[in-house]
Amino acid sequence: MGFGFRVGVPGMSVRVSTRGVRTSVGPRIARVSVGSGGTRVSSGLGPFFASSSVGGSRRRTTTRRTSYARSTGPSPAQLQRAQRAAERAQREAERDALIAELHALRRRSTSVHLQTFPTAHPPMIPPPPELGLAWARAEAAAFHLRGVGRFARSQRSQARERAVADAASYLAFEQDRLARTHRDLVDQAGAWWQLLVANDEETVCDAVNAAFADNPAAGCAVGLEDRVLSVVMRQQDLDSLPTQTPGVTQAGRPTLKTLTKRDRTLWWLTVMGSNVIATVKEALATAPAVDAVDLAVITRLPDTQRLDVVAFGRWTRRAIESTPWRAPEDALRFLDVGEGVECAVTTTATRIKPVDTRSAPGLRTLVDTAIDDGLDTPPDQPTDADPYAITPFARWAGGRGEPVTPPTAPAPPEPVPGVQVLVPGQTLVLPDEAHVELALEFGFAGAEADLTLLLLGSDEKVRSDADFVFYNQPAAARGAVRLVGRHRDGGRTVDRAAVFLAAVPDEVRRVAVSISTAVGGGSTCGSLQQAELRLTCPGASWVVPTPADPQVRAMTLAELYRHVVDGRPSWKLRAVGQGWAEGLPALARAYGVDVD
Repeated sequence: MGFGFRVGVPGMSVRVSTRGVRTSVGPRIARVSVGSGGTRVSSGLGPFFASSSVGGSRRRTTTRRTSYARSTGPSPAQLQRAQRAAERAQREAERDALIAELHALRRRSTSVHLQTFPTAHPPMIPPPPELGLAWARAEAAAFHLRGVGRFARSQRSQARERAVADAASYLAFEQDRLARTHRDLVDQAGAWWQLLVANDEETVCDAVNAAFADNPAAGCAVGLEDRVLSVVMRQQDLDSLPTQTPGVTQAGRPTLKTLTKRDRTLWWLTVMGSNVIATVKEALATAPAVDAVDLAVITRLPDTQRLDVVAFGRWTRRAIESTPWRAPEDALRFLDVGEGVECAVTTTATRIKPVDTRSAPGLRTLVDTAIDDGLDTPPDQPTDADPYAITPFARWAGGRGEPVTPPTAPAPPEPVPGVQVLVPGQTLVLPDEAHVELALEFGFAGAEADLTLLLLGSDEKVRSDADFVFYNQPAAARGAVRLVGRHRDGGRTVDRAAVFLAAVPDEVRRVAVSISTAVGGGSTCGSLQQAELRLTCPGASWVVPTPADPQVRAMTLAELYRHVVDGRPSWKLRAVGQGWAEGLPALARAYGVDVD
């Protein structure tokens, strides 16, 4: 679009515009135009007009925009950026979810002691259900009409008459039975309550163990004396805790960082303290006549994977009830409010180690009893039977009120004696036949190894070096425990021993059965092949496999220890699997042998 103006005089006109200046001279019939756009000659008469350029004219160039078909989809680069953004968002969402889960786990695991446990009170027995004549007639009619055709009107009428006749008797029987059941339950509950407040040992332990059934740290009440309840608590293993914790980057963004050994151990110690206080509080609430709780904590040590005692002490009702428990950090106060508390783990420790139990006589026996009672195994789920279950009419009609006695099932056949494979931690009561003579065979291949036995006292140490049975000292306790020799069995070597449990001195409470690889060689338990310990007595045999651990040169595979079963002294067998990287000297020192 141009802009300009024109100046006209007779015989000449000048036009000025944005395109330049142009001058026209002459009449319209013969006019010459000079200026921008070149020289032109024009002639016009009336409505007609003609024009012609003189010489070359300037070519007007026009810039035109070329039309291309534009794509409406994203480019590959945009797709890649979108994919990276989606993956980043997914990672951040997973990270945030894990951070929230870790926060919740820490809060939940360290706040168990903040719970309140209702104090026990005399049990209230609910009344039996109310039954009416209409219900009894309906039950009787359903029974008598069973199998009677819909169109057998006469038979159906007779069935209804019998139902009406039986309904009153059936109702009276059930009402009387339910009333007697209610009275029996009330009497039993009253007697149970009297035993509980009188600190009857069996009643208190059963009640406390039932209360412990849903605890995060399994507990087992094992004895009661002088209003003091003895409890063993199974603390969760350190390996069960996560290795990461929420953190913040330098830019202030949430992230996950690896827990240091010290922080992880402190978390575990706080969890243990929380469980200790909660266990004591629940025991005191369940047993109102108990004044204090002696509690020992056992856990699986990360280094040896063996259950051992890591803390013990006494917590009184007065100390627990007078201490405010408001925050998760208060869990560590279990070390201060208890009496005679021994704990090998401190707030600055980086590893978990056992405590010396020699200062607490009888503690080791209590711990063994708790383990034998299933402390390290999940409890069975209780089955609640309804004491007010209604007697079906068919059953009442069959015996006229007397329950039909089911036929006695034939006794199951005696199991055929076989070989039982034991896993570490598993225990069993040895039969009487094993007390006479128990044969031990350690079979192996691939490297040299020796079978050793140690006779231990109540402190789990040898009484003297004479209680160490090995290749240079093949017998102890006047031959009650001795090595028999070794022989080849195909491609395996079998090292044999014999234990006469009935002849073992009373001072010996345990016999540790161990193996060790050749001293001075480069072999380890990982070098052994087809290695297993077999224990045999008439009618039974047990096998303890040897873990192929390349970091261990000596290992205790099993223990024989004294136990009381139904008031009668006996012996038990436990599979162990505890190892020492330094070999036989370290094993011997651990059991109190003087090693040069």
